[in-house]
Amino acid sequence: RDQWKHTWILHCVSFCQSCFGYPLSIFFIVVNEFCERFSYYGMRAILILYFTNFIGWDDNLSTAIYHTFIALCYLMPILGALIADSWLGKFKTIISLSIVYTIGQGIISISSINDLTDYNHEGTPDSLPVHVALSMIGLALIALGTGGIKPCVSAFGGDQFEEGQEKQRNRFFSIFYLAINAGSLLSTIITPILRGKNI
Repeated sequence: RDQWKHTWILHCVSFCQSCFGYPLSIFFIVVNEFCERFSYYGMRAILILYFTNFIGWDDNLSTAIYHTFIALCYLMPILGALIADSWLGKFKTIISLSIVYTIGQGIISISSINDLTDYNHEGTPDSLPVHVALSMIGLALIALGTGGIKPCVSAFGGDQFEEGQEKQRNRFFSIFYLAINAGSLLSTIITPILRGKNI
């Protein structure tokens, strides 16, 4: 029975590789990047509203924190490249920092729950510093995760191809960047709609 399962798995993998002409890992890379961009831009689309409406910061402070977060996201690829090139390698860096990113998204989601510190059940948080601290920790982890994997993912995707697969490699980069932009566009459209419906 185990032999049959093993043979079936090999046939499935072989089918995916021969049918589409790509290594199986490419599909996971493209889907992961789509989901990561969807999550990041969805959160970013309503971040200022979170700062002003939930935490109660004024526009100037909200904008300053927002742009500091964006700047960190664009600075972190330097750290990610150093980690990947001199210590962990691309694959382990992607896995490690994706976990960091996921934890950051979880923390910032938890920080937006009113009932976390709403002890008198009036609908507003009673201990705002807890929410602010969780938000800042979450944003720092997101910046480290999303920025840190940036120099690794496309290079790791290119490494999956053998010699003689130049055509597939070139097509992969088109599909890869399409997935990035599709995730960004869809989340920027869908997140405000969901927020408006209070889902």
